[in-house]
Amino acid sequence: MTLKDLEIGQTAVIDVVGGEGALRQHFLDMGVIPGAEVTLEKFAPMGDPMELRIHGYELTLRLADAEKITVHTVKSREQTKTTAERLGENTEHPGLGEGGIYHVKADENPLPEGTQLTFALAGNQNCGKTTLFNQLTGSNQHVGNFPGVTVDRKSGPIRGRADTLVTDLPGIYSLSPYTSEEIVSRQFIVNEKPKGIINIVDATNIERNLYLTMQLMELDVPMVLVLNMMDEVRGNGGSIYINAMEELLGIPVVPISAAKNEGIEELVNHAVHVAKYQERPGRQDFCDESDHGGAVHRCLHGIMHLIQDHAEKAEIPVRFAATKLVEGDQRIMNILQLTENEQEMVERIICQMEEERGLDRAAAIADMRFAFIGKLVDRCVVKARESKERERSRKIDQFLTGKYTAIPAFIGIMALVFWLTFNVIGAWLQGLLESGIESLTAMADAGMTAWNVNEVLHSLVIDGIFNGVGSVLSFLPIIVTLFFFLSLLEDTGYMARVAFVMDKLLRKIGLSGRSIVPMLIGFGCSVPGVMSSRTLPSERDRKMTIMMIPFMSCTAKLPIYGFFTAAFFPKHGGLVMVLLYFTGIAVGILTALISKNTAFRGEAVPFVMELPNYRMPGLKNVAQLLWEKAKDFLQRAFTVIFLATIIIWFLQTFDSHLNLVTNSQDSILAMVAGWIAPVFAPLGFGDWRISTALITGFIAKESVVSTLSILFGTQDLLYQVISPLSAASLLVFCLLYTPCVAAIASIKRELGGKWAAGIVVLQCGIAWICAMIVHLVGMLIV
Repeated sequence: MTLKDLEIGQTAVIDVVGGEGALRQHFLDMGVIPGAEVTLEKFAPMGDPMELRIHGYELTLRLADAEKITVHTVKSREQTKTTAERLGENTEHPGLGEGGIYHVKADENPLPEGTQLTFALAGNQNCGKTTLFNQLTGSNQHVGNFPGVTVDRKSGPIRGRADTLVTDLPGIYSLSPYTSEEIVSRQFIVNEKPKGIINIVDATNIERNLYLTMQLMELDVPMVLVLNMMDEVRGNGGSIYINAMEELLGIPVVPISAAKNEGIEELVNHAVHVAKYQERPGRQDFCDESDHGGAVHRCLHGIMHLIQDHAEKAEIPVRFAATKLVEGDQRIMNILQLTENEQEMVERIICQMEEERGLDRAAAIADMRFAFIGKLVDRCVVKARESKERERSRKIDQFLTGKYTAIPAFIGIMALVFWLTFNVIGAWLQGLLESGIESLTAMADAGMTAWNVNEVLHSLVIDGIFNGVGSVLSFLPIIVTLFFFLSLLEDTGYMARVAFVMDKLLRKIGLSGRSIVPMLIGFGCSVPGVMSSRTLPSERDRKMTIMMIPFMSCTAKLPIYGFFTAAFFPKHGGLVMVLLYFTGIAVGILTALISKNTAFRGEAVPFVMELPNYRMPGLKNVAQLLWEKAKDFLQRAFTVIFLATIIIWFLQTFDSHLNLVTNSQDSILAMVAGWIAPVFAPLGFGDWRISTALITGFIAKESVVSTLSILFGTQDLLYQVISPLSAASLLVFCLLYTPCVAAIASIKRELGGKWAAGIVVLQCGIAWICAMIVHLVGMLIV
């Protein structure tokens, strides 16, 4: 029997975890191990993936992956009283924010005065890590990328302690090299050697969170364990014996509530102490000599003795290196540079352990860690009754992920977000900003005219900077408003449900359910759509998603549609609009299907994801995110976008002899458009003025209409140049050709210049082909 065969509500124990490679390792790291009890909660509305409950949390899994896991059914086990409960309430232990008493004094090695204390802030996703980082650093944060990847790297000093620097590592579940986030987190700790680690865990889901803790401790870096959400544990009748946990783990343990800013000062004091005095974890050995005959214990210690000199030379903690060798981590094997004879000896030791233990190597290591966690939880944790948060989440999910209600609810929520963004709040703020830019432009124009400023400089400031950059800046309120609502949905936990609901549909075009949100945002504006794709865990999925986003018709193209439908199709405006939107979707899907079988061969990233409880979003977190997105857009507006607008202004203002033109027909831009115009002749719009408008549309799509209005003057002249059929093919071309410079700048930041240029060329080519098809089919019909 496999996990796929379970019925809703049925409980089973895992016998064998099939599969291979990094995906199987990821399953094991998430707690899907032999002997674990798992309950099927529900299926997604489309029947796939499934939601499971394991180790006290909800996990999603596709049916194809569930089919590789064999199980046998059992009755749900009753929770027995733990050792902690038997200890009684009189056992002395710290309360919320007090911190424990554990510090390793024997090997203290104080750092020299003035040394900067650098910290890595590590933890699982949805454990409150971002909230804690914001509490520690306030608004004094720097956002960049980890080297070589587009994974956000946030860092900042602890408030009131200028000699510290905290780096917020991505949310990860283990240090196995499965995702780019896990790789950069491991490389940061091993290569950059922070003076300390602040490991935050969700105290309401401590079993899964401690799996990462054990791997971090193996890195032999001074460390503090932070139990977050202790207010929820306490509110639901649970408790954690801090001193007992400190004795078992050998590191300081501090209970906090990051959302309520409780216990933060005590945490900082502990973190600074362990970093300054270099108090390393008092325990790194979690294998029990009596566990299954001590097979894993003998295996790890034998390998440690064998590779010790290689680990020291590579500056990798020997315990961590040995564990990763057993797991089959090829990156560590390459770094250690073992001889062929040593590699054979390591393999023989591991094979002997597998034979004695009755499990494969990766499963044996995962089982060893979870066995230790189980003993620790039995001794130190008074388990709470089912939390109010979990009960509330189950009720909300009955509607938001229900078989018949999930998709209508999703459509309704996104429609409300789009309406508030593009018609109410965002539109109102955009109008205010545009009015401000127009007033500032008018004042600057009047002032420069009064001062009789040189006409070239005058034109540069007014036409190039104010009108060019100003038109792009007007998108800022839309982007901020849209990300405000999206961050609310993300912080509440709803976005994870959206991915769960839509995964089966998107898998047909080679993507996972996580890609649906960036694509939907693309209908509003490609810029935030591209920016939001950064959350996708797979590089392949991220590239495919970004490539598809510009095909989703953004609101900036609406003036073009409105202009041409009013002029050429006044009686069928609604139909034309609907056809254009669906054409963009169809072309995007077709492009994805072709890419799936060519440039992006392979399956979408496996859908293994936690479904967190619904929680109220933190306003500080939302405000910090909005500031980061706004700052990022403004930086691009005054770099790449500014440069592009100046180039367009120059081409519009001067002729080939660099003389100032009075008629735009004599400009370099018109000359370039004249060269390009024959390319569009087969499509039915080979006039240089239309080519000029398409070029200016590269800055902002709305510019197409304003440029046409200036160059043609009246619609009668436009009617003489193009027919309704030509207008139809022109609409299709405008729908599909290169996105605006702001979107291209976003793509360049995420994927690099080559990818940005490639997407521009690809979209222009697809737009030309589709417009040609429309024109030829129209000629046959007409």
